[in-house]
Amino acid sequence: MYDDVPGGEPRTGCASRLAVVAVWAVLLLGLWLWGRELTDPAARPPEQARAGAPASDRAPGGEFGHAPLPGAQPRRIDIDTIGVHARIIERGLDREGAVEPPPMDFADAVGWFADGPAPGAEGVALLVGHLDTDTGGAVFQRLPSVRPGDRIRVARDDGRTAEFTVEDVAIAERADFDPHEVYGARRPGRAELRLITCTGAFDRASGSYTANLVVSAYLTGVRSGTGADAGRAGGAGRAR
Repeated sequence: MYDDVPGGEPRTGCASRLAVVAVWAVLLLGLWLWGRELTDPAARPPEQARAGAPASDRAPGGEFGHAPLPGAQPRRIDIDTIGVHARIIERGLDREGAVEPPPMDFADAVGWFADGPAPGAEGVALLVGHLDTDTGGAVFQRLPSVRPGDRIRVARDDGRTAEFTVEDVAIAERADFDPHEVYGARRPGRAELRLITCTGAFDRASGSYTANLVVSAYLTGVRSGTGADAGRAGGAGRAR
């Protein structure tokens, strides 16, 4: 996804050093507004304003889904339809106040914004991943192939596996990025998931892609115990 890491070398892909500050400022603004929606009812826009995502491919219906779970650290994500079977690493904010992307040394991992809701808990859990690297594809290289109705599984450290159903797939152009549309809950009280990576054209002048791909899903099932999903999960520790 985003390719500059504090203290590291700039990489090709979603953003170069010249573009990363602006890109992450947009993401941070979205996260700030997203966080306010979760904690401040007065800050939530009307339900109809949040009912859809820009340029989206939506599943019919949009059910309430499974009751939210208590918070627990995510360990692994599996999306069988696109062959994603990846560990989840915890991410926070860097020294400039922006969300840390997964380091390029961990381009095969997915980053979880650990200061927000956990996957399966009430609210919108945010997972970010790289689309590509300077040598080839990364963990979310096939995310554009996800469609409404596809299933996503997230194994958690409480032994449960949260099962999500994709509700819509959207293209959010950076030129008219709307944080409420991207990060706002589709339905209050649900456990929701956002998967985000880069998409669109690669602008060589700015060193960044022109849009973000946003996959929205909601909790529709839970597996308990130490089945295959939970048993294969790797540690979710913070990568540095």
